[in-house]
Amino acid sequence: MPDSQAQPPDGATADTTALLLCGARLTDGRTVDVRLSGGRIEAVGTAGSLTAHSARVDLNGFLLLAAPAEPHAHSDTALTAPAAEGPVSYAVEDVQRRATEAALLQLGHGATTLRTHVRIGDVHGLGHLEAVLQAGRALRGLAELNAVAVPRLLTGVAGADGLAMLRDAVKMGAAVVGGCPDLDPDPTGYVEAVLEVAAEHGCPVDLHTDGDDPARLARLAAMAGGLRPGVSIGPCAGLARLPAELASRTADQLAAAGVTVVCLPQGGCGGAELRGSAPVRLLRSAGVRVAAGSGAMRDVANPVGRGDPLEAAFLLASQGGLRVPDAYEAVSAAARAAMGLPEVRVEAGFPAELLAVRGEELAGVLSLAYSRIVVHRGRVVARTSAVREYCDSAAAFALELPRQGRPDAGP
Repeated sequence: MPDSQAQPPDGATADTTALLLCGARLTDGRTVDVRLSGGRIEAVGTAGSLTAHSARVDLNGFLLLAAPAEPHAHSDTALTAPAAEGPVSYAVEDVQRRATEAALLQLGHGATTLRTHVRIGDVHGLGHLEAVLQAGRALRGLAELNAVAVPRLLTGVAGADGLAMLRDAVKMGAAVVGGCPDLDPDPTGYVEAVLEVAAEHGCPVDLHTDGDDPARLARLAAMAGGLRPGVSIGPCAGLARLPAELASRTADQLAAAGVTVVCLPQGGCGGAELRGSAPVRLLRSAGVRVAAGSGAMRDVANPVGRGDPLEAAFLLASQGGLRVPDAYEAVSAAARAAMGLPEVRVEAGFPAELLAVRGEELAGVLSLAYSRIVVHRGRVVARTSAVREYCDSAAAFALELPRQGRPDAGP
């Protein structure tokens, strides 16, 4: 493969910290060198064909992928699962500390950009949002953390404060507006209010629904579908509880609206009675863009949530019935598109947002993905190494098994 060159993005200066990834395996079976510079992939060539400007990372034995993204996290409640220590503190500094720790855990799994839903209003006001925004600033250079402002009520007398607070949240730095219309006495009015604020500020919209009312879901999608820069709806697990014909008609309506459905195959982020995942094969066959997120991470909704995109892809393949490449696309390309992020490919000119996982092919790394190297903006920002060892007796037993199976094996 020839050494293909890419120009740095507009306004970029020469990068003195260029990085060469050596001997990486791609999903098409090729083994390549990849040179990074200025936050982008500068060149891709056959193994051994590229020269390093400076640092090198040996990726022999690793599969190199476009990095996943996390489109549906809950950083303000992450790591608050009930513990023996007593009540959880929701002081701004404590929420910030947990949100930072959770984001670093997710970064270690490979997610270099995260979209997190943050509650505003009630007794906490804008405190949770302030904490998450501070966490995002602390993580700058390691990962991107974007907040969705989620008010509880937006209609009626009680909703007036929520609407004012939603506008304040956008001014503070919330990148997305959203919420759960199912919790408002007037779901249609709630969506109208969200869309009004989104239109005022040019924000994307990310709405949360798990109900099994197909008329409400279709109406929600139709109302939001024409908005740009884009609308996501999820987790939509209620679709799986509908009769097949009705679910199919609803999927067609979602496709016509042009919204993205963000499913949560690891169990959602609501109560146990709403657990489950959207029917991803049905949605995809209808033409709906389907992305996958992690949802709750070790909080009351999912006390064992891992926040691992590869686990989400594993579940989409093993339980959702998706082909392995489609399952990984849901946590990478589709997730990035849902978040308005640029496309990533292991090709010259694309952003250097990459994940290297020890293994030779995609199905293998989804089933056993321990060792990982994460690249954000062209530099390594996280490494996870796993070493498996067997005791002498176990190794001797393993070596004895083939001998016992041979016809000439003695007693």
